[in-house]
Amino acid sequence: MNKTISRGQLLIISAPSGAGKTSLIRALIENDRRIEVSVSHTTRPQRPGEIEGVNYFFVASETFQRLRDDGAFFEWAEVFGHCYGTSTAQLDARLKQGADVILEIDWQGAQQVRSLLPDSAWIFILPPSVASLKTRLRERGQDTDATIDLRMQAAQDEMSHCDEADYLVINDVFDTALMELQAIISAARLRTGRQQTTHTTLLRDLLAPETTTP
Repeated sequence: MNKTISRGQLLIISAPSGAGKTSLIRALIENDRRIEVSVSHTTRPQRPGEIEGVNYFFVASETFQRLRDDGAFFEWAEVFGHCYGTSTAQLDARLKQGADVILEIDWQGAQQVRSLLPDSAWIFILPPSVASLKTRLRERGQDTDATIDLRMQAAQDEMSHCDEADYLVINDVFDTALMELQAIISAARLRTGRQQTTHTTLLRDLLAPETTTP
């Protein structure tokens, strides 16, 4: 059966800090080689264990502003005083090669992307409760109580936009949330338009008028 490598799909995943988004995405990638995460540029300081070009491209504020002014970013946003941006060239190159690319961005960035690419799939991940979210933030041991309070306020604002997304996943039981994410991605790959591109020859043969032998 002749198949054409179709352009990859763009998957937007948003979640408040502490909802378990990073762990879920890591598991997705381990189980599906077609999925990868877009590496963003950020002005945020590099944290211990983070790798340049793998977690983020860490740049100075002046560099970020220059790239933004030059139109290099597909989308960008400011979060907790630091800027994050997605390189248009990098994203387009990966999609052309058939990769399904995840954008880990907040609701502001998601709105920008949806205005440019309406056929992208926006998935929102939520914690099972406010209490569990706060517990997860404390257990990370990365922030002071004051910073956690700020993150909780930001989480409330972030979660208020969950109804704008296409899909909503509650990360209560990790394995269940992972299966739901995998199901969403599988369904997105089976959209009629994508299948028409992938199976052009097959569909042409199936839909061709049947000829009769005299």
